Amino acid sequence: MTRMILVSACLLGHKVKYDGKENTHGLLVEYNARGRFLAVCPECLARLPVPRPPMEIQAATGKQVLSGGAKVCDANGKDTTAYFIEGASRVLQMAQAYHVKVAILKESSPSCGVHTVYDGTFAGRKTRGMGVTAALLMKNGVRCYAEQDLTAALLESLIAEDVAQDSISS
Repeated sequence: MTRMILVSACLLGHKVKYDGKENTHGLLVEYNARGRFLAVCPECLARLPVPRPPMEIQAATGKQVLSGGAKVCDANGKDTTAYFIEGASRVLQMAQAYHVKVAILKESSPSCGVHTVYDGTFAGRKTRGMGVTAALLMKNGVRCYAEQDLTAALLESLIAEDVAQDSISS
């Protein structure tokens, strides 16, 4: 089976953001033509609607959400933690099915944030930490990068590594 690199669907131009928009990343769209990317949106996989109210991890990180020590709420105060755990679990299942070793995720998202997430106040402030899906992927051995980490050289290296692993396992 061909290995894949997991990529947040919004970075590839899919209109799956909470507000119905996307976060298209030109370099990723360009490289998507190589057929090595598996587009995912944890919130959509958990059957959250598009559009939907913004959601933030409440004064914590995805790791704390996974351990039961924190929750994710929408801007109206509704607890949406179960959706984020379900979405993360579904993404992990896909990652395992496609032997994913690398993910490129949308920074600051409550699901996909790699280095930062919003702080839960809905005031636009960020805090260090990972989103729920990123934390679960990392816990299971998937290296996670945010779109800001990317350069053409890094992307070439990640794809070459993926292709090399394909040939070893074939």
